[in-house]
Amino acid sequence: MVDIHLDAIINGRKVSRDVKPHLRLLDFLRDDLNLTGNKEGCGAGECGTCSVFVDGVLMKSCLMPVAKAQGATVDTIESLAKSGELSVLQKAFHKAGASQCGYCIPGMVMAATAALRANPFADREEIKERLGGNICRCTGYQKIFDAVELARDVQNGRVPATALLETDTADGEVIGKNVRRIDAPSKVSGRLKYAGDMTMPGMLHVQVLRSPHAHARIVSIDTSAALAMDGVESVITAADVPGKDGFGVFVHDQPIMARGKVRYVGEAIAAVAAEDALTAKRAVAAIKVVYEQLAPVFDPDEAMLPGAPVVHDYAPDNITKHIPIRVGDVEAGFAASDLVIEESYSTQAIEHAYLEPEAGLAYVDHDDVVTVVSPSQNITHHRHMLARIIDKPISKVRFIMSPVGGGFGGKEDMIYQGMLALLAMKTMRPVRLVYTREESIISTAKRHPSRTTLRMGLMRDGRIRALAMRMVCDGGAYGLSTEGVMRKAAILAAGPYAIPNVQIDTYGIYTNNTPSGAFRSFGALQTQFATESQLDIAAERLGLDPFEIRRINAMRDGDMTHTKQKLGSVSLMRALEAAEQASRWEAGAPTVRGPSRGDLNHDDVRPSVTLGTRFASGDASSEAAE
Repeated sequence: MVDIHLDAIINGRKVSRDVKPHLRLLDFLRDDLNLTGNKEGCGAGECGTCSVFVDGVLMKSCLMPVAKAQGATVDTIESLAKSGELSVLQKAFHKAGASQCGYCIPGMVMAATAALRANPFADREEIKERLGGNICRCTGYQKIFDAVELARDVQNGRVPATALLETDTADGEVIGKNVRRIDAPSKVSGRLKYAGDMTMPGMLHVQVLRSPHAHARIVSIDTSAALAMDGVESVITAADVPGKDGFGVFVHDQPIMARGKVRYVGEAIAAVAAEDALTAKRAVAAIKVVYEQLAPVFDPDEAMLPGAPVVHDYAPDNITKHIPIRVGDVEAGFAASDLVIEESYSTQAIEHAYLEPEAGLAYVDHDDVVTVVSPSQNITHHRHMLARIIDKPISKVRFIMSPVGGGFGGKEDMIYQGMLALLAMKTMRPVRLVYTREESIISTAKRHPSRTTLRMGLMRDGRIRALAMRMVCDGGAYGLSTEGVMRKAAILAAGPYAIPNVQIDTYGIYTNNTPSGAFRSFGALQTQFATESQLDIAAERLGLDPFEIRRINAMRDGDMTHTKQKLGSVSLMRALEAAEQASRWEAGAPTVRGPSRGDLNHDDVRPSVTLGTRFASGDASSEAAE
C-alpha cells in the first residue's frame, strides 16, 4: 500500500508528511499527531465525539478520508484553549456542570462553538437543533444547553464575564451545595486521556477472534499462519492461561477466552498482538478454528425444561440463580381479596451504549508487576481474579482505573483485561486493545431481559392483601452479575408498599445469548415496572386515583419489609407529594367507573403488557381502560 503525501494546516501549524491512504482523518489526528481530544465513539458519524473544523466547517472526522484533508485547515478541540486558557464556551461548560463522564464533551464543545459562530444569538431551541448531531449518554443535555446559553449571553454582553468564574459555595461548604467538578477543565479541553487515548513506547496493538456460533465445541485452533506473519508478536488462546481460568462477579464461570466450547456469538477465541492494528486484524483472519456445532437454547423458559441444551455442566437445569421469598399466606390473601388481578409483563435486553468503547492498556513493569489500565468499575475484584488466572501473587498484579467514558454498570465485568495481561506477559511489551462499537455491542453484557407474571389481590378500598410474582430473566451465556440482579429484583419486587402476604420467585437462567449483567437500577427496573403498572391498572379497576392507591399502601416509619427490615425513616409520602405536584396531576373523577362488589372478579386476568417505546404505566392503564 503506497503512502500519500499530505500537506495541511492543523491547529494553526503546517503539517507535511506521508500517511497511509486507508486512514480516516480521525486516525491521522489521533495516531499520527497524538491529538486525542477528538474521540471515536461509533465510527459511523452518529455520535459526534470526533467533531473537528475543516476549513471552518464542523465535520465528523471518522467519516472523512485523510486524503480529503489535502490543503485543508483543520482545527481540533485542542485549538480552542489558547496557551491553556479555556474559551468562553469551555468555561461555561465548567460553570454549568455540563460534563459528567466527559467522553462526548470535546465533540459537544466543537458543535456548540459552531452553533454560536453560525448564530451568536441562537435561542435554546436553535441550540438544541444545532447540537442534534452529538450524543451524550450521561447528562440529559439540559446542563449542556444551559452552558451554551451562558456562553452566548457572556459573548453578547448580557451577562458579565465574571459569571463564568463565580463559585456557588463559600469555602468549606460542600454538602448539599453545587460544587464545580475539579476534572471539568481537562474534559472540556480534551486533555483528559481515556484508555484508548493512552500509548507507550514499543506498544503492540491487539485484535480478538470471536465466535460466529452461539453454541459449539472447539475441535481445534490453528494459529500457525497468524504467528508466521511479519509484525505479529504473539497469539494466545485459553491454552496459554497459566493459572485457574475463570472470572465473574458472583460465580467465576467465564474463561478469558473460550475453553473447550463457545457459548454465545461474539465470545473471544484467540487474541493477537502485532506492531499495528491492521496487521493484527490480518492475523486474526488467518487463525483457523474447527467447530462442532451444538444445539443452542435462546429462550430462558425453554432452557429450564427437561432435555434442554445445557450451557454449563455445573448447572444442568440452566438455572444461574433462584431467589425465593415467602411472607404470610398468599393464597389466603387472595381468597380474602375483593379483586384479584393477574398480568404478564416483559422487558427487553438493553445495550448500555456508553460512548467510550471498551479499551485497555497492559504492561509488565520493571519489578515484574503485571499492570492493567482500563475503565474497570470494580478494579479491586478484578485484581484478585486476575492474580488467580495468571498465577501471580497479588503483590505482582496492579489495576489502574482510567477515566470511565460512561459505564452504567457495563464496565463492571473483567471481559478483556485478562487477554491484555497474558499478551503483556508473553511479549514483555505494552499492549493495547480498543473495541470497535460493533465489538462492544456483540460481546458485552446487556440489561437482563425479563418475563414477569404478577398476581395482586386488593380490597375495595385499595389495600393490597397479597402479591405473588414470578420473574424469569435471560442471564445469557455467563453468570456475571445475574445473582445480584436476581437478589435486588426480589428485594424490591413488592415496591415501597406494606403487603401482608408475599410470594416472590426470581430466576436467572443460562442461555446461549449475549451475557446479561449490571445496568442502572440493577434488577429493580424489571420488577418495579411490573408492580407499578399493576397498581395503575388496579387504581382504574377500583375507581381510585393512582396517587391515592399508593398512599393507601405506602410504608410508614416502623413498617417491616418483606425481607424483614424494619424501616425507621420513610420518605415515600413526601416523594409522592413532590411527584404529584411536579406532574401537575389533577385528582378528580376517575376515567373508569368504580366497580361495585358485583363487578369484581377474583379470576380477572388481563392481557399481557410489554414494555415498549411508550410510557409503560400509561400503556398498561390504557389497555385496562379498554
